[in-house]
Amino acid sequence: MDDTDRRLLALLARDGRASVSAMAATLGVTRATVRARIDRLTEAGEILGYRAVLKGDLADRPVRGIIAIEIEGTGTARVSRTLVAMPEVEAVHSTHGRWDLIAELGADTLETLDVTLNRIRLIDGVSRSETNLYLSTRRG
Repeated sequence: MDDTDRRLLALLARDGRASVSAMAATLGVTRATVRARIDRLTEAGEILGYRAVLKGDLADRPVRGIIAIEIEGTGTARVSRTLVAMPEVEAVHSTHGRWDLIAELGADTLETLDVTLNRIRLIDGVSRSETNLYLSTRRG
């Protein structure tokens, strides 16, 4: 994957319905190149599909953010399973670097999110965490 592929994926992540012509112009390549790269990235499993982000997706859980988690020992799989079972945890990502896992969170209220964060910090094996709340979301 080269820089053009990464830029193309970023464009698609922002707007999965962007026209091939518009993406080609932004990237400075031909439409045929964009089509070929999308096909290749799809075949390679880099693009798994497209989805609509609906207004209700964000409105249903207005308090959103992430928690970065450091795990002591070899409990990453167990901690990950525990996180996935929590209704406020929307996704769990393994990472490379300082943090072992990143969990995406969504809750109705700050109080609900606070309870969830406390539950996460009490999971056996969680040694440190850092939480960031989303203040606003822009697309495109």
